Amino acid sequence: MHERAGTPALPEDLIDVDAVLSAYYDLQPDPDIPAQRVSFGTSGHRGSSLDTAFNEAHIVAITQAICDYRARMGYDGPLFLGRDSHVLSEPAHRSALEVLVANGVDVRVDSRDSFVPTPAISHAILTANGAGTPEGVRLEGPGLADGIVITPSHNPPRDGGFKYNPPHGGPADTDATGWIAERANQILHEGWDTVSRAFGEALDPDTSEHITRYDYLTNYVDDLEQIIDMAAIRRAGVRIGADPLGGAAVDYWQAIAERYGLDLDVVNPEVDPTFRFMTLDWDGKIRMDCSSPQAMASLLAVMEKNEDGETRYDIATGNDTDSDRHGIVTADGLMNPNHYLAVAIEYLYTHRDGWADDCAIGKTLVSSSLIDKVAESLGRRLIEVPVGFKYFVPGLVDGSVGFGGEESAGASFLRFDGTVWTTDKDGIIMCLLASEILAVTGKTPSQLHREQVERFGASAYTRVEAPADAEQKATLKKLSPDDVTADELAGDPITAKLVRAPGNDAEIGGLKVTTPTAWFAARPSGTEDIYKIYAESFAGEDHLARVVDEAKVVVSQALSR
Repeated sequence: MHERAGTPALPEDLIDVDAVLSAYYDLQPDPDIPAQRVSFGTSGHRGSSLDTAFNEAHIVAITQAICDYRARMGYDGPLFLGRDSHVLSEPAHRSALEVLVANGVDVRVDSRDSFVPTPAISHAILTANGAGTPEGVRLEGPGLADGIVITPSHNPPRDGGFKYNPPHGGPADTDATGWIAERANQILHEGWDTVSRAFGEALDPDTSEHITRYDYLTNYVDDLEQIIDMAAIRRAGVRIGADPLGGAAVDYWQAIAERYGLDLDVVNPEVDPTFRFMTLDWDGKIRMDCSSPQAMASLLAVMEKNEDGETRYDIATGNDTDSDRHGIVTADGLMNPNHYLAVAIEYLYTHRDGWADDCAIGKTLVSSSLIDKVAESLGRRLIEVPVGFKYFVPGLVDGSVGFGGEESAGASFLRFDGTVWTTDKDGIIMCLLASEILAVTGKTPSQLHREQVERFGASAYTRVEAPADAEQKATLKKLSPDDVTADELAGDPITAKLVRAPGNDAEIGGLKVTTPTAWFAARPSGTEDIYKIYAESFAGEDHLARVVDEAKVVVSQALSR
């Protein structure tokens, strides 16, 4: 933990905006250097212009590759384009638009020339493809829409990010991202400056034949009553404090308050590319992570009790910069994301009569086993998938999965009628759901979590990092159960050694080991020379520490075989 974690940012912590912007245009990547190539992780291509990892060349090449992919797949409908408030998002938005228009793509840009949350892009794509109609979402045939979201999510202000969402509205799968990345790197090698681009009047939405303004905000906000009981929140008078953390949801929260007559304050409406209003995260960096107590310190201070033991708000919420993540604060403090997921699941599956009786619950394999216990108590099928929201997309589209959630505070769920809402993470509805839960049950999500603990037991959960070089990370990705020779973990017999997810038989890209009381999972980082260990124990913090220590040994032995 950094010595200044949780304290306000100082001038020396802030980026030089001009330097970041200049580097975007001035630095030229060398595609023979791995760190400067296009690489799609679980959430698109990310990097900093200062590291020659997110520059004009990358965006031009990726966008042209997406145009080529669209032609290859026959996607000829509108492409919905949006950006968040990171400083690199605006120039990347312009570079992408230049390439899209030159390729004759029918582009939908924000009618306010402002920021667009990730869930609003997903919602727009699905709506264009038939969501909310009797026919449902159409994923084949002419006129299919898709989209691009320009965001590095909660990453520091120096970073940029670029995501492609195909017609199903969610994150592109590895088949798509692999093809796009390979094609983009080919373009970098051949000469990205030969890519056709449109300039001048061709980029004016009022005159361009290829650009149309789209009101993302109104279309998204007006539809919220199809998924959240806004009337119940209004009737109960729930006092809400919403902090967009300087991100894309800043205008959305004010619009939600006005549209539905809620007692809701936008706690911090400021937008600044340096994010100078943030408190430092655990490692001393500015990071808009709404699941981090250090990054959320300002909002936690707003929720401190007064001398009468009362808080200013009943529920306070935070979103990351593109609003695909959520943070829930009650009088008890910031909720652990796993705890809130478990509460949200139990509430939704007991308060959504329009969902199918066989509608399953989706979780990633590094999410808490508390969710498993909740699913069992509800008599619902649990689908456990690898890390990556893309694995929930098919079930959300056809309504066979009612809720999909990740331990990193990202989730989405179905509309009241059991049809798809978004197939990308939606931090806005997850925040509003906390207020609905309080309005309907009379209890905060943290109070309901305590009740779950009384029924299912308390768990201790952590995520730690350990060093690993490129060769070790590659080995970790390809482990087999036979590579794990241990038969015990922290005093308990090992019951499963998994390298494929039980919910869809997809490769984990790592290892998960379970016992009757605990589990750990190990996955290599895609960007750093480390691997991550996720672990949970229902036998207390001391037992969890043993699990983590022995997990490192188990992984080391497996890597050395």
